[in-house]
Amino acid sequence: MIMTALLEKAIAEAKKSLPEIQDAIASLILAELRDEEIWRKAFENTSDTQWDRIAEMVRTEIDSDDSDPLDALLP
Repeated sequence: MIMTALLEKAIAEAKKSLPEIQDAIASLILAELRDEEIWRKAFENTSDTQWDRIAEMVRTEIDSDDSDPLDALLP
């Protein structure tokens, strides 16, 4: 797989840093990749019945006015 230009740029910048900074950056990237894998598996393993229950919970919350509009939460 080919690396994106943005990732190449980030790695090039990281190479200019001290080794301990490079390790910290690498740890952040690896943690993010592990987290993404966990979420990917969770979504893949969610059944249609579970999605239906989640959707019903959201509809109930919206109908009961027990939710905040997204535009109120975003800056």
